[in-house]
Amino acid sequence: MIHGVILAGGKGERFWPLSRAEYPKQLLRLISSKTMLQETIDRILPLISSERILVVTSEDIVSPILDEISMLKRENILAEPFGRDTCLAIGLAAMHIRKIDPEAVMVVLSADHIIKPAEKLLEIVSIGAQIARDEDRLITIGINPTRAETNYGYIKMAEPYKVFGGISVYEVEAFTEKPKPLVASGYYYGHKHLWNSGMFIWSVDSILKAINSCQPETANALDEYAISIGTENENEAIRALYNKCDPISIDFAVLENAENVLTIRGDIVWDDVGSWNALERYKTKDQDNNVVIGDARLLNTYETTIYNDNDGIIVSLGVSDLVIVKTRDIVLVAHKTQVNDVRKILAELSKDDSMKRYL
Repeated sequence: MIHGVILAGGKGERFWPLSRAEYPKQLLRLISSKTMLQETIDRILPLISSERILVVTSEDIVSPILDEISMLKRENILAEPFGRDTCLAIGLAAMHIRKIDPEAVMVVLSADHIIKPAEKLLEIVSIGAQIARDEDRLITIGINPTRAETNYGYIKMAEPYKVFGGISVYEVEAFTEKPKPLVASGYYYGHKHLWNSGMFIWSVDSILKAINSCQPETANALDEYAISIGTENENEAIRALYNKCDPISIDFAVLENAENVLTIRGDIVWDDVGSWNALERYKTKDQDNNVVIGDARLLNTYETTIYNDNDGIIVSLGVSDLVIVKTRDIVLVAHKTQVNDVRKILAELSKDDSMKRYL
């Protein structure tokens, strides 16, 4: 059967100060009236029932997730003691799924992406699942680039593998992480590269074999942990597992080294909603190209994103190209070209005990 694995452990730091440690981006209602996590679950429910969905997340936000997502039970959530990136998170989920369904196919999704139309994604997932059942393949979903984006990873397509009802599947030649602007422009105009969406499809057997081949120490640690699944020692064992393993992404750890990788060319709208600047791609703008969410009054303000999450109003006068965010205890004002540097501010705040309440 097909099982869904939703990676929901990120901190969403580039959406600070709205995204906070106790209530990160995946629990925010940034694009619609639903949380990003709920949107992701709803997207795959026509194909994967809720009891076959696993959410891998930080142990610190298990309770908020259960409060927000009523269809999820505690057994639907794998709680990480601390972050170790996607290789370990995916390996952990694979071990749990294998325990109940050794022949399962895993669909790995991120909790905080925009994908439209959902029906097209389900068609792509169904094709990937069909391949994963029949062959020892690691399948990525690549997205046709719509701009020369430097904040995304890229997949270089090799020779065609098959075409399923108009959806093309390719062998993978190479992965590139966050290229320089000139390189990204070449990828965009060259039509041989896809964005790496961070969505994957494979059998539990295939991904665990690949981790064993490419990251044997992690594989051994996962095997030791698996003995404890469902026992009273599980919480202690997962902490020991995470202490043993270094942080590394599934891309660096496995996909860049494996020789059995395919990519499905996804002709869909996809966005990782990576920072405040993403809102201008999906929210309605006023006549001066401003995005305004919450109470605000603007005069001679242009190309500015304003997000007011609290009482009172934001007043802007004679400014342009800014991001202005107001929460109950923080006001952020940043130029759009520097708003991604908010992580530098967070790094400074983390050094001061009196400031940690703002993280």
